[in-house]
Amino acid sequence: MALYQNLFTQVQVRGVPELGPDLADGPNDRVGKPGFLHLMGRIGNAQIGPVYLGWTGVISLLTGFLAFEIIGLNMFASVGWNPAEFIRQLPWLGLYPPAPEYGLAILPPLAEGGWWLIAGFFMTVSVITWCVRSYLRAKALGLGSHTTWAFASAIWLMLVLGFIRPIMMGSWSEAVPFGIFPHLDWTGAFSITYGNLFYNPFHALSIAFLYGSTLLFAMHGATVLACGRYSLEREVEQITDRGTGAERGALFWRWTMGWNATIESVHRWAWWFAVLTTLTGGIGILLTGTVVDNWYDWAIAHNYAR
Repeated sequence: MALYQNLFTQVQVRGVPELGPDLADGPNDRVGKPGFLHLMGRIGNAQIGPVYLGWTGVISLLTGFLAFEIIGLNMFASVGWNPAEFIRQLPWLGLYPPAPEYGLAILPPLAEGGWWLIAGFFMTVSVITWCVRSYLRAKALGLGSHTTWAFASAIWLMLVLGFIRPIMMGSWSEAVPFGIFPHLDWTGAFSITYGNLFYNPFHALSIAFLYGSTLLFAMHGATVLACGRYSLEREVEQITDRGTGAERGALFWRWTMGWNATIESVHRWAWWFAVLTTLTGGIGILLTGTVVDNWYDWAIAHNYAR
């Protein structure tokens, strides 16, 4: 029971820091001496470190930092370098793509979209190298690449919004700006421009998978917590050696809805629903303006709307 923990555990049992198995690339490549942080133990495992970065991790963190700084400094400059105004207006500040007249120019003037392109480049490099890092770490540990493919699905949607679709449309101006409300404003304008995105069937699928994944994760998480006193948080063990926690969780769902997923299959369901959220969403965005100019007219023509 040394590793027993759940959201309501009041006592944190600490043993020798877990360094992980010796890998082909050598344990000395991991950075930092492991330690413990009580607050982290409240929500997860209290151990902090060691961290393995490798060349992909270093590139990802460096380029991600550069993108973050470029976006932040441009927002800061837009309020005259006033710290108080920067904090007050932060949700409304943004870094915008080039205007339509620049088309697909490789580097328009910095103040007119050039910084947006540079920040987008660094951000893209950052997320792709982090994705590669997740694949390399999984293979080094003998794991499947499920995490990598899930991350790749999210990257697909990001690339469609900021890279693939703008190229297909012939203008960087079609891309999404950086910023909270500027991003939301772009979404609203995008939907209005192309005849209401709600009539896009791939958008509908994306929303269905989004809501479905939240339901699946909530149901599964609630089941594990409810059976925590019977050690169901040790799910991996109970997949192959079913204990009373797994049995009671299955019994609960058979009693309430007549059928139950297994401890293993519910993760496959949740994984697919989450991955298909961004995968179908990206397809819907990619078709908008390139194949379909007005989704409402398309829906009328195909008896999708009346």
